[in-house]
Amino acid sequence: MSERHRAEHATAAPAPTGPEHSWHAGSPDSAGPGRAPGWTRRGVLGSAAALGAGALTACGGNAPSDRGGGSGDKTFTLYWNAGHGYAAYTKLIEKFESDHGITVNWQKFQWPDLQTKLAADMQSGQVADLVEDDGSGWPLSYAATGDAYPLDEFIAADGEKIGYPNDWQANALRNSRYQGKTYGIPLHLTCNLLFYNKTMFAAAGIEAPPSTWDEFLAVARKLTRGDQYGVALNSDPGYLSPWMLQNGVQYWDPSTRKVMTPVPKAIEAMRFQHDLIYRYKVSPAPSATADYEGPEKLFVAKRAAMMISGPWDFVPIKKTAPDLDYGLALPLKRDARATNFAGSGVFIPAKARHKDLAWDLIKRLTSLSVENAVTRETGVTMPRKTWAKQSWVQQDKQVGAVARALAYGTSWPNGIDATGKAPQLDDALRSAYQSTIVKNGDPAAAVRNFRAAAAKLVGG
Repeated sequence: MSERHRAEHATAAPAPTGPEHSWHAGSPDSAGPGRAPGWTRRGVLGSAAALGAGALTACGGNAPSDRGGGSGDKTFTLYWNAGHGYAAYTKLIEKFESDHGITVNWQKFQWPDLQTKLAADMQSGQVADLVEDDGSGWPLSYAATGDAYPLDEFIAADGEKIGYPNDWQANALRNSRYQGKTYGIPLHLTCNLLFYNKTMFAAAGIEAPPSTWDEFLAVARKLTRGDQYGVALNSDPGYLSPWMLQNGVQYWDPSTRKVMTPVPKAIEAMRFQHDLIYRYKVSPAPSATADYEGPEKLFVAKRAAMMISGPWDFVPIKKTAPDLDYGLALPLKRDARATNFAGSGVFIPAKARHKDLAWDLIKRLTSLSVENAVTRETGVTMPRKTWAKQSWVQQDKQVGAVARALAYGTSWPNGIDATGKAPQLDDALRSAYQSTIVKNGDPAAAVRNFRAAAAKLVGG
């Protein structure tokens, strides 16, 4: 699933339960993907953890001068995803309020509602001081219209002290820069990887998960028998992105304004998924519905031995099939081992009243100590390289698997939001993808049709 779609209905992993910690994840609600967007695909809010205030004040300090003309205003407005109101952030914001003698007006929205609110704010000029974005490139779309504030002066002063950008996964920064300037900072980071049923693998005499496309196909064919499939594919077009990236396909090339290049590689990746369903019959044909849980349901029912998914499915699997013995493997490889990033970030609107305070809050939110606190509370994974390298992260069965996969992640949108046409392109890609994956259409025609629609939208 793409960053845009994945960020809309991802679920936080259950909190790590290794020997160094004993945190507990919250309980999921009934909202499904596409209905309650957020980092938490089912709205999971990690329960409060016993976190010392000292761990949450890194990068804090005296109140900076307030460049934005709002020094007399003691209210700081923060827009946030409704699924991310974690206890660690609550403690952090309380300390931020105390340090600066201000009140934080913390408003929480689902992603579509937040987009609507932002559009209205930009028109009125009454904007928040800091905004969480869905990780797909919102800061770029607002930068293109002059509605996002460049962060370069802050980074020049504090970047080395906070490790930015060198301590962030480099590929996670592609949706943060526009015309040479930085407009957003990644906050959370996750990706797709391979889930596999260990019991099914053992019964079939398969000793290790596949690493390449050829191995994947061979294993899927061996595991397909009766009403059991080797893999379950998803109808959501975001699940196209890992295969494309693994085959060396770039979704958006800003220099040429072309999408899905090189074209033969794009067709090959589309055809491989099509053939898994209709030629090799190792996956059932997915339905074009709003229910994106089909692969997960087949996986927990032991009707599919593999699926491509991510941390958003950890909690649902734990809830539905707590005894399921499954493993997590690195993303597959064709031309390269690769997967797509998802997550969220933060940006400062151009007309924010408290820009210096917003930057101070960004520093606190992205400090390693706070990243650790949030991961321990909720299982949410993070963009810092030092976060991923920590022994307690690496040793955790689930969080560690994601941390290792992040090294192969990249941005699928690749800055396409700066065109202002990303939503229309998403719709065109959905139509093209489902024409072949759901309806058994020609993969080459699907790619050509999408590129023709994209050319009309972005001129490539």
